[in-house]
Amino acid sequence: MISRAMEDYLKAIYLLTRGTSKVTTSQIAGRMGCSAASVTNMLQKLANLKLVSYRPYQGVTLTRSGSKIALEVLRHHRLLELYLQEVLGYSWDEVHEEAERLEHVISEELEERIARALGHPTHDPHGHPIPGPEGELPAEASSLLWDADSGQRVKVSRVDDESPEVLRYLASIGVLPRTEIRILRKAPFNGPIHIRVAGNEYTLSEQLARQIHVTKT
Repeated sequence: MISRAMEDYLKAIYLLTRGTSKVTTSQIAGRMGCSAASVTNMLQKLANLKLVSYRPYQGVTLTRSGSKIALEVLRHHRLLELYLQEVLGYSWDEVHEEAERLEHVISEELEERIARALGHPTHDPHGHPIPGPEGELPAEASSLLWDADSGQRVKVSRVDDESPEVLRYLASIGVLPRTEIRILRKAPFNGPIHIRVAGNEYTLSEQLARQIHVTKT
C-alpha cells in the first residue's frame, strides 16, 4: 500500500515530465509547495519501493510501476472533474480542488461506473486527455498560445487548471477548449498578445497566454 502523499508525488512527477524525462528536486518542491528536504525524503521512500529512479543531484524519473500509479490517479482525477461538471453542475473552475480530494479514495468499480455514465470520455472539462483504463494516453501535439504568430488562427486544446481565478476569467471571455482564436498582434519585448475571440478583442499577458495550449486550424 502506498499513501495519498506518495500518489500526489507520483502524479506531480508525471505532470512535470510527461513520463519521458528527468525532473529536479527543486521543480518538484515548487509544484508541491514544500521544501527540497521534504522532497528528497519522499523520493528516497519512492525509490525504495521501486516507483522512481532517483540519484541525488541527477534528477528523478518514474519507473514503469510509478508511471502506472500516476496515470491511474490522473484518470480518477479527470473523470471526477468531468462528472462533477456534467452531472453535479459544478463550474469548470470548481472541479479541480474537489477532484484533488476525491481522486485517492474512489474504488475501481466506481471509476468504471463514472466512465460508463459519461460515455467513456476522452477529455476532461479543461481539455486534458483522460488516461484509458490501461493507462494509455494519446500524445499531445499542442503549443502555447504565447508562441503563436501574428495573424495565425488557432484552436484551444486545453488550459492549465490550477488557478480558479484564471479559469473564471477565461470563461468570461469565451476562451474554452475547441474555441477558435485569431492572433491579431503581439507587442515586442515580451509585451502583451492581442487576440480576437467570437468577434471580440482581448489583451492577454504573457503569464496568461502561457496557460493556454492551442493547435493550428
